[in-house]
Amino acid sequence: MFLKHIALLNYKNLTDVKFEFDAKINCFVGKNGVGKTNVLDAIYHLAYGKSYFNPLAVQNIRHGEEYFMIEGEFEKNARPEQITCSLKKGQKKTLKRNGKLYEKFSDHIGFIPLVIISPSDSDLITEGSDTRRRFMDTVISQLDSSYLHQLIQYQKVVGQRNALLKYFALNHTYDHDTLSVYNEQLVDLGQPIFEKRQAFVSEFVPIFQKHHQQITGQAEKVQLQYESDLFESAFAELLAKSINKDKQLQYTSTGIHKDDLAFLIDEHPIKKFGSQGQQKSFLIALKLAQFEFVKRQSGEKPILLFDDIFDKLDESRVAQIVSMVNQDEFGQLFISDTHPERTEAIVKTTHQTYKLFHL
Repeated sequence: MFLKHIALLNYKNLTDVKFEFDAKINCFVGKNGVGKTNVLDAIYHLAYGKSYFNPLAVQNIRHGEEYFMIEGEFEKNARPEQITCSLKKGQKKTLKRNGKLYEKFSDHIGFIPLVIISPSDSDLITEGSDTRRRFMDTVISQLDSSYLHQLIQYQKVVGQRNALLKYFALNHTYDHDTLSVYNEQLVDLGQPIFEKRQAFVSEFVPIFQKHHQQITGQAEKVQLQYESDLFESAFAELLAKSINKDKQLQYTSTGIHKDDLAFLIDEHPIKKFGSQGQQKSFLIALKLAQFEFVKRQSGEKPILLFDDIFDKLDESRVAQIVSMVNQDEFGQLFISDTHPERTEAIVKTTHQTYKLFHL
């Protein structure tokens, strides 16, 4: 699996650009603000049908323009695969594979395995539980389409149940039978999601710990701990117990949509007790573990995007990552950096083919 070429039209600050890529290493170099990260984000867009950095799709259209379009040709299993993503203001975003429109974007997820490592990953530590849940869901969804469909349906039912709770409050009424229908749906959808998250974490943690040890060479004990209300009681019981609270709050206060993934260092939250260096190492180990997990499960080497990586790491960490490239653990790599000489010097040590793009 690799990306052969890409064409961008009115995507963020990029007017009309095309790139032909090397099958191994591709580097985008230039000053801050020239669009290096935007090219990486466009590649991400082709894999996931959305931006990694901006969830508001219309804001990815270049200022003053009416639409954007991204076209990429991949080679997968020795066959060409054309992926096109476009959005026009006032219309729905479209995603096509070989000219055929996807009815559901979720059907595309996992077709192009891809992992991004970016400074914005710090949100996984600093932001709320929804960011860490999204990380879990992204990894599992790349490998299990039924999981993604269950998750989408679950979120719809939560929205419907919340609307019903608001209706009860506004109209000073209560209908147990209708609420029970939603409760049953939440249990039927939520229980398998809970079980798949459990299975994922148990398999993922040893891979993560191995990468952390490789990167740091230190004896710090790191852990990912899955936290869910469903460890306390059966889902149906939780919903029954929380009904008075839910009626008062007018939303569903318990369930797998409240799950979290605790990031721990020496049994303490890394957000409070980890230094900046420790947090960086933790996040890079997390993403490299994501890469290995997807590779193991799918049998393919995911495309790997390193955004502004060398500015954020010391030389020893960079050397460790470069050694992984030399061991041929990675497939196609895309790197953005502000220093062309530094980037080329590091890339040359890999003895792999590469291309350097000056933006």
